[in-house]
Parts: sequence; C-alpha cells; structure tokens
Amino acid sequence: MTEIPAPLEPSLLEVDGLHITLPVKGGRRGTVIHRVDLTVPAGSAVGLVGESGSGKSLTARAVLRLLPPGARTGGDIRFDGVSVPAMGPAALRALRGRDVAMVFQDPRAHINPVRTVGDFLTEGLVTTRGVRPRAAEATVTELLRAVGVADAPRRLRQRPSELSGGLLQRVMIAAALAGEPRLLLADEPTTALDVTTQAEVMAIIEEARAERGLAMLFITHDLALASAVCDRIAVMYAGTVVEELPAERLHTRASHPYTRALLASRPAPGAGAQPLKAIAGRPLSAFEAGPGCAFAPRCPDVREVCRTERPPLRPAGDGSAACHFPIFPDQPHAVPCADDRSTGHV
Repeated sequence: MTEIPAPLEPSLLEVDGLHITLPVKGGRRGTVIHRVDLTVPAGSAVGLVGESGSGKSLTARAVLRLLPPGARTGGDIRFDGVSVPAMGPAALRALRGRDVAMVFQDPRAHINPVRTVGDFLTEGLVTTRGVRPRAAEATVTELLRAVGVADAPRRLRQRPSELSGGLLQRVMIAAALAGEPRLLLADEPTTALDVTTQAEVMAIIEEARAERGLAMLFITHDLALASAVCDRIAVMYAGTVVEELPAERLHTRASHPYTRALLASRPAPGAGAQPLKAIAGRPLSAFEAGPGCAFAPRCPDVREVCRTERPPLRPAGDGSAACHFPIFPDQPHAVPCADDRSTGHV
C-alpha cells in the first residue's frame, strides 16, 4: 500500500529574493538588503537573528511597506499568496489594519506622546473596523487586562510619559492584538526591558499566539530566546540570510561559519573566568559587501572563491546555508556551544 505523504504546511508569509536599495549622496544608490529568502508558515514562529545593522528590522518593515522614502525593492513579498509590493492602497490598508501587526522595539518612538493611551488603542478599531467608540474602549480595556496591565480603565486616560517601559510595551502588544491579526512582526520587543519584564512580555506574546493561532516573525539578538520561542531560525549577515534551520538544531547542526562563530562567542555556564571568543574583524554593512561572501573577511576557513563569488542559499543538513563550504553536522569539529538555558546576545 502506497503511503500518502502529509500535506505541506501552508506558508502565510513568503519573502522571495528581497533586495532593497536606498539613495545616498551623489545621486548613487546603496544596497541595504542583498537577498532575503524566508517563509513563515501559518501558526508558526520564525526567528530572525544577526548583528546590529544586518537588515533584520528593515526586512520586517518591508513586509508592511514601511520603508524610508526613496527605497526601491526587488524580489517579492507574498502574504497568503498575494504580492505585497503589488497591493493597491485599499489592500495595503487592510493588510496593515487587519492581517499583519507589528510590535516595535521602542514603544515611546511609536506612540503619540500628546494623546492618551486610550486614543492610541481605540483609533484603529474605530477608523478601520467601524467599531463604535464605547465598544472599542471596552475591547481595549479587556486587552490591557489580558496583557497584564492592572487598573486598565485608569491607564486608558494616561499619556505615554506616565507609563514605564514595561507597561508601554504591553500597550504596544495590546494595540497589535486589537486588530486580530494573523501575523505578528515582533521587532526586538524585549531589548529595553529588564530581565524579569522581558520574561513577562514574552510569556504574554506566547500566550496570545497559542490562544489566537498567530504566526510570528521574531527579531532578536538573543540566540537562546530565539531558540526557545521559535520553530525555525534564520540568521542574517550584511543584508543576506546566510542560514536557516530548525530552532532545536541551532546549537548542534549549524552549517554556516558565521552562525557557528556566533554560538561560540556566547558565554558558557561553568566555564569560569575564561575570555569570550570574539569574532575576528568587524561586522560589514550591506552596502560595504563586495562581490563575494560578505563574511569572507572574518571567516577562518575562507578560500579564494569566497572572495569573488557570492554563495546562494542552498540545502545544508537540516536547513540551508549560503556558504561555498558549509560544515555539515556529521563532521567531528563541531563548535562547542553554551547551554540553551543561558542568555547570549549577538
């Protein structure tokens, strides 16, 4: 009897060959994203990690077409099979107002400081969904309670300056959930918070995902956190996704030299007063990258072809890697990594 294969999990978000350039001085254009290929299946969580300036936040903003003026994009971004760059104004408003929500890294920079929290939370429901103001206020009051904000009615009358960073991030999460989206873009939502508040915020996001069946693209510097909350991990370097693999395989099956170097640079519990293993050289911005592999100047195993030919993302082990000479898991010189329970920052 022939076994029928299980159906593939549908991809809610597909980023296919994303390329972004921005205008620079002298009338030239600079490349800020070389190539991003990733998928986020419905109901799953995909982590996007990498050093600052690698293009993680720009990739997330491109999903909602929130790019700087003058930006030009190549490739395609599809949400539920529909091309986002090709969307007209009405479809784009529906995408932003109903289907996809974003939790920004710094809530103080994205909440109007002269309006109340209640105005911020109810505006989308009233203007895009036609909910009556009283009903909208009741909805967001319950949402604030759901994300751990005590005395919600009083908080609605306050302004952002009267709330702590942790409370404001909870407000931002409530605003994202108010539209009942299908995809959550979480751009380093715990960066400016203390460790205890970070854990509380992540627990809120995970609970909301479980209850609502949300998919999530989670941007973070924290490798341990990404592997704990995500199903798959995509690693970015200099405007390119250089590796993608299952989260549970991150510490043992990484194939790209950059991913392995990141893991080796994390502090290991019980290692004593040993110096951290820093990655040689400095991170490159996407516009500095030459025709070859952007990681070549820092790679300990670089060869001549690495300097002249940019490697495509190809199957490697349990995932894929953009490397001419990926290190496969069965090779004996695996990089020793810190325990999953520790917190390592890129």
